[in-house]
Amino acid sequence: MNTTDPRQLLAGYKICDFTRVLSGPYCTRLLSDLGADVYKIEKPGEGDEIRYIIPQMNADAADQSAYFARVNAGKQSIALDFTRPEALDIVKDLVLQCDVVVENFSPGVMAKYKLDYASLKAIKPDLVYCSISGFGQTGPLRQTQAYAHLINAFSGMMELERAGLHAPRVSNLQAADVLAGAHAFGLVCAALLRKAKTGQGAYLDVSMLECLICADDVSYAALLNGHEATRQPRPSMVIHPVGGKHIAMQIGGAPGMWEKLIRIMDRPDLANDERFLTGPARRQNWPQVLEIIYAWLDKFDSVDEVMAMLSAERFPAVPMLQPEDIVTHPHLQHRQAFPVIQHPARPQGVTVTASPFHVDGAPLSPPVSAPWTIGQDKQSILREVLHYPDERIQSLQDKGLV
Repeated sequence: MNTTDPRQLLAGYKICDFTRVLSGPYCTRLLSDLGADVYKIEKPGEGDEIRYIIPQMNADAADQSAYFARVNAGKQSIALDFTRPEALDIVKDLVLQCDVVVENFSPGVMAKYKLDYASLKAIKPDLVYCSISGFGQTGPLRQTQAYAHLINAFSGMMELERAGLHAPRVSNLQAADVLAGAHAFGLVCAALLRKAKTGQGAYLDVSMLECLICADDVSYAALLNGHEATRQPRPSMVIHPVGGKHIAMQIGGAPGMWEKLIRIMDRPDLANDERFLTGPARRQNWPQVLEIIYAWLDKFDSVDEVMAMLSAERFPAVPMLQPEDIVTHPHLQHRQAFPVIQHPARPQGVTVTASPFHVDGAPLSPPVSAPWTIGQDKQSILREVLHYPDERIQSLQDKGLV
């Protein structure tokens, strides 16, 4: 890892990573991209279950998925069966070398192996320990099984997405996982800041459910203050087909947008129409607003034609793109949003998503490749991090502990 790069804001910090699937690995991937050394502890012979999802990046292996690479790039892997006491001792030795522990098991699992915050704080008082779970570490639902889809249904977001028109449907976006990982990332960084100032560690409890609820903008603010949640299509947001594609427009959210739009549409007759004079009036008469905008859009032959007119007036609109458009889009290429990491069996490497931020005017890429095989970095971790002698390492391997 390049520790001389000033953009590596977390260089020198060490993370003990017990995470799996998405929420936890996303958090530790962000920490790794900022320069932290992340040691991913996996179960021998099995590893993180997302290793086995298609597509695979190696035709001769079944545990090297693109999904796994994307959220685990930059990390080192060691396989430890911490159900066995001797392996548990290795885990604790590693924790002693680290600044942070991140885990996203169900509440109670880490305590079963004496790897919970209370147990590890006893041996490392200044430890920063972050637990990510579906419903949080406390409360009557703490043990409920949690996946992003289930959190989406339970949170009320699935109901709100219906907009009063559709049957409940599965969301493609695993929002609860990614939001929890991003919140955990920020919280870990804040805890490290306090630790640098005071020497005090921290116990951090991140709930996927609460992260998703907090992502809502209007409905919960209304409900919490005696008003009703809105179960209808979102006002001010327009999506409409034009020439075989779709255009998305925003006609509210800033002063003067409606007035600008009626000028662009050459509809001065609407300026004094009482149905549309104010934001509340337009919300109340939203079907009529849409009817007017749709009729105007239907006059065009292509999305590009509409975009040329709206862009010239700096009116907020974009074409609706396909994922295939995004991965080759010039803007994202300019932002270097899809870096390539090395793979021993793929000369072209494996392309992953970058962390969604730049530091000091430049993007960040994973500092090293992904741990393509379970426990592939055991030798370097045991020797260079834990400083175990060769005889002990060989003994641990002979016993099947690593």
